Amino acid sequence: MISRSLARALLASFALTASVLLAGCDTDQVSLATNAKANQPVPPKLVAAMGEKNMDLQSPILIRLFKQEAELEIWKQTRSGQFALLKTYPICRWSGDLGPKVREGDRQAPEGFYSINPSQMNPQSAYYLSFNTGFPNAFDRALGRTGSQLMVHGDCSSRGCYAMTDEQIAEIYSLGRESFFGGQKAFQFQAYPFRMTPVNMAKHRNNPNMAFWKMIKEGYDHFEVTRQEPKVDFCEKKYVFDAAKAPDAKRDPVFDASAKCPAYVIPEDIASAVREKQAKDDAEYAKLVAKGTPVARMNTGIDGGMNKIFASKIPEGSTGLSEAAEGNTLQMLAMAKAPGTIPGHVNPPKPNLEPAAASPQEEPVVAVSAPATSTRVASAAPAEKSQEKSQGGFFSGLARKMGMGTADTTATTTPPPQATASVAPTTKPAAPPTAASRLKAAVTRFVPSHDASKDKAVAAAKPAEPAKPAETKVAATRPAMKPSVSDGAGDSAQMAGAAPVVSSNSFDSRFGAVK
Repeated sequence: MISRSLARALLASFALTASVLLAGCDTDQVSLATNAKANQPVPPKLVAAMGEKNMDLQSPILIRLFKQEAELEIWKQTRSGQFALLKTYPICRWSGDLGPKVREGDRQAPEGFYSINPSQMNPQSAYYLSFNTGFPNAFDRALGRTGSQLMVHGDCSSRGCYAMTDEQIAEIYSLGRESFFGGQKAFQFQAYPFRMTPVNMAKHRNNPNMAFWKMIKEGYDHFEVTRQEPKVDFCEKKYVFDAAKAPDAKRDPVFDASAKCPAYVIPEDIASAVREKQAKDDAEYAKLVAKGTPVARMNTGIDGGMNKIFASKIPEGSTGLSEAAEGNTLQMLAMAKAPGTIPGHVNPPKPNLEPAAASPQEEPVVAVSAPATSTRVASAAPAEKSQEKSQGGFFSGLARKMGMGTADTTATTTPPPQATASVAPTTKPAAPPTAASRLKAAVTRFVPSHDASKDKAVAAAKPAEPAKPAETKVAATRPAMKPSVSDGAGDSAQMAGAAPVVSSNSFDSRFGAVK
C-alpha cells in the first residue's frame, strides 16, 4: 500500500516536471510566480466594462493592430461566442515603414497573422513587460524572411517592435494572462498596415506591398463578417483562411507553407458573406479610383510613427507615418491626458518636410503638410486659431479677417505641431509696422475715449504663453509598478512605487496545472 502511494506521488511529480519543461521552453515561465508586474490584476474599470459587454474575465481574446492609425485593439469573446471590441489602445511608437518585415535589421515591424502562446509572454522584459509576436511564422519562413525578438512591449521606443507605454502593456499583458487561465492555448495577433477599408486600399494602390496586403485582407474580411477568430493555414507561400475538409475527403487537409495546397473548402456561409463584403469593397474602391483619389507617396526620411495623442505631448512631436490628427489638432490634444508615461528618451518620427515629387500621382497622404482631398478631413481651422493666438493676438486676428494680413501666414505650409512646439527667441529684432499696428493706430485716432496708456498696461499685464508641461519627460529609472490606465493615477488605491499584493492564485500556481 505504501509503495503504491509512493509510486503514485513520484509519477505525479514526474508528470508535473515534464509539463513545466515542455511548456516552459522559455525559462521566463518560472519567474511568473514571483514577478509582481506580470501578476497585476485586470483594472476594475476594465472588468466592469467586460460585464457590460457580456464578457467573462477569462474568456478568449484576439488582438488587431494598425500601423497607420497607430492603434491596438483588444477583442474579447462574449457569452454568445462571438468576439466584440473591448478596448482600443494608442500605440506610442512603431518603427520602419508600412509593409511587412523582410530581413533582420530592417527596422520593420511585422505584418500578418501570428499566434501568441504562454511561452511568448515575457515578464522580465527590458521594456517593462512584453510578448513576442512569433515572427517569422511559416509564411515568412517560406519566403526566406528573417528576424527575431519582434515584440509588443512597454516604453515608447522601437526598433522593429510596437511600443505601448508601461501602463498600457501592463493591462494588455494581464488580459492575455487571464485568457490563458481560462483555457485559451494561444491568442491570435493580427498586424495590418492600416484598416483595410476601400479608402485606404485606394490611397495605397500603387504600393509594391499591395499584393501582400490584399492577401491578408482576406483574413481581415473573414473576421469582419464572422466575428470569429479565423483559422489560419499556409500553402504555396500564401495565407489560407478557414479551410475545412472537402466533403469527399477522409481526413483533414495537411498544409505546408512551401508545398502545393491540399484539397480543401471554405464553409459556404463564411465564403458567401466574405464574397458579399468584398464585392461592396471593390465597388467602392473603383469609385474612389475613378474620381482620382490621390495615392500615398513613399515617405523618405521618416521612421515609423506614433499615435497623435502621444505626438501632442512631445516638443517637435510628429505622428510620422501614422495618421495626423483629424478634427483635433496636436495642440488641442495636448490638453488631454496621455494614456501612459512617455519617457524622456523617446525619439519621435521626423516630420516629412521634403517637397512632393514632380509626378502628379505622388501626392502626400500621411505627410504632415498634405493637402486636403475628398477622402481626408482638413484641419485648417484649428491651425488658424493657433496662429491668431501666436501672431499679434486680437488686433492681428481682426486685421487678417478684414483682409489686411500678409499672404505668408496662409500660403506657407509649415507643419502645425512643429511650429507651435518650437521655443521663441528671447529677443526680437525691430520689425516694420504690421497690419495689427496700423489697425491699432487707426483705433487710437478715431475712437475719442481710447487711452493708449491703457493699451500699454494691458500688454504688460498679459501673461506669456505657458511652455510645454515638464511632465512629458520622466526620470530614466522607472518604478517597478505602473498605475492602471483604465483606473487612472488618481483612482488607484495603491501608493506609487509600492509593490502590489499578489494573490496566492498567481500565474504560476494557476497555470502550472495547465502546463
